[in-house]
Formats: sequence, C-alpha cells, structure tokens
Amino acid sequence: MNAPTSPGPMRLTSFSHGGGCGCKIAPGVLSDILKNTGKLPVPPQLLVGIETADDAAVWKLNDEQALVATTDFFMPIVDDPYDFGRIAATNAISDVYAMGGKPIMALAIVAMPIDRLPADTIRRILEGGESVCAAAGIPIAGGHTIDSVEPIYGLVVMGLVHPDRIKRNAGARPGDKLVLGKPLGVGVLSAALKQDKLSDEGYAAMIANTTRLNTPGQALSELDGVHALTDITGFGLLGHTLELCRGARLAARLSMGAVPLIQGVRGFAGEGLFTGASGRNWAAYGQSVAMAASLGEVDRVLLTDPQTSGGLLVACAPDAVDQVLGIFRRDGFDQAAVVGELVAGEPVVDVEA
Repeated sequence: MNAPTSPGPMRLTSFSHGGGCGCKIAPGVLSDILKNTGKLPVPPQLLVGIETADDAAVWKLNDEQALVATTDFFMPIVDDPYDFGRIAATNAISDVYAMGGKPIMALAIVAMPIDRLPADTIRRILEGGESVCAAAGIPIAGGHTIDSVEPIYGLVVMGLVHPDRIKRNAGARPGDKLVLGKPLGVGVLSAALKQDKLSDEGYAAMIANTTRLNTPGQALSELDGVHALTDITGFGLLGHTLELCRGARLAARLSMGAVPLIQGVRGFAGEGLFTGASGRNWAAYGQSVAMAASLGEVDRVLLTDPQTSGGLLVACAPDAVDQVLGIFRRDGFDQAAVVGELVAGEPVVDVEA
C-alpha cells in the first residue's frame, strides 16, 4: 500500500520542485553566494554569527542569558498537509536545540498558492506546525503570509541559552568522539514516496524520524564533556561533519558500519531511489572526503543524503560518551550511536568501512 496522500485532487508535493531540506541551495553554490558577506561590523554581543556555519545566531543579553535565533522553511516533502506542518516545525526548532538552547517562541512563515490549494489544506499545515510547537512548550506568537507559486512553510524560532553553555562547531577538540542521534535515510525515503514505492510502515518510520524533537540538545549542553553540537540536515552527514571540522580546524574519521540507518533505505538507495541533492552535495565537498575502497555508491548516497529534521551530531570527550548516549536513550533516541572521532589535521573526512 502507498503512504497516505492529501485529500485534495492533487498531491501536495506536486506543487513544488523539491521538498524538505533537499531544497537547500547546494553547498558549493551557497559558499560562492556568501563569500563576500559578513563584512559588516560585528558587535560584541553577537556571540555566534555566520563565520563557522553554526545552526543559529546567538546574541548575549546578560551574563546569564543569550538569545538564540534561527529560521527554517521549505516546500512539502510529504503529501499529507498535517504531517508537512509537523516536519517543518520540528526541523526549524531543531536549530535551537543544536545550539544547546531552550526554545521560547516561534513566528510562522507561510507562503501558499492560494488559488490552487484549498483553505482546509493550508489550515491543516498550520495545525501540524502548531501541534509540534505545543509539544515543545512554545507559542506561535505571530508570523507572515504571502500568496506564492509553491507551498512553503516554516518557522522563525527563538530560544535562550546560558552564554557559557553555547555549543559551537568551533568548540570540538582532537580526540572527541562523534555521536549521531538519529538514523539516516530521510531523503531516500522521500524519493521512494515520490515513486509510490514506500509502504505504510516505511512512511510511518519517515514521519516518526522527522517529527521527533531533538530535545536532548539542552541537556547535552549542560555536560562539560560535550564540546560541540550540530544537526544533520540538507548537506547530509558528510557535509555537516565537514562544517564541524572546518569550524574546529580538525579532521574526522567516520565508520560506515556504525552509522545508524532507517530500515529499508539501503535497499531503496541500491534501486536508485535517492534525491538529486545527494549528488549536488557530493559535487560540492567530495574533494574533502576519502572513502575506503570497499565502500560503494550506495554508501556515498547514504552519507550525502539530505536529512530533513535530522539528528544531532555531538562531539564529546571519550569519557562523556556514556552520559551522552544515556541522555539520548532517556528521550527515546534508541538508535543513537558513536559513528566516528575527531583528530588533528586538515578539515577532511576519512570514511572507513
């Protein structure tokens, strides 16, 4: 059986040229666009800006509080409007958790083809987002709406963090272990969904993964042994690991056999079911990755697969690994696993079998 679709006459995903975090501008193109930005004066209160590709901006309010601010939005990755709203909201809130912060409120970003989408469908998208914000304990305090060619939904999210507990990409240290909180494969499942090859069970796994809030981030930030946090989204595990490496000026080693995967994604990838973003990701940063000869195209696809609302990637001291995994397990992240380590060297990633 196929996964559930929108009750309207057209599939929600048919309105957009791409979906979820696969909509991101390719990292190489983005780097070129942004190469001359960031030249404005930086006030001392801006603790985190764009310089190390962190997940959110952070502004110091006082000695005890800093404001975390982020925004994220995209086109539909699924056809069910309520699920689309849930996924988009979960993904946006994740950036606050990835900085070690506690979300406090959100603003909605809503762009819809008003003349083509029924009002009930749009309402269900917003209700999906509201349900996730309620689960995170935050209000949607406002927002902005426009009439658009493609349906777009997301949030501006703000949170609070102690200035001493911010977890930046630049904070990772040589010898740190890398712990991944969620399994990979969301982009592959979205490709299977578009080809009507995803079962009800596969769809349920996709929704469970993309709507699970990365709540461990706040508790992880309290651990002295946790040195850096990020979340895995549109650039895939390899791309976001490289961001962490470049921020900290370190190299990484990943073990493909240790990387958790959503059930069934390896088979789908082997059938050629994956998004174009995977290839764009590899074209942008493949020169900074060395993969073992025993690994093939499917492994490369999975490591570059764009994750919508993906898991946290934690860089922590070896003696903090048990605490980190304990926090993940406590919050229901049963597949969290140690997937590699950071070492001294140029910012590259070596992938072992």
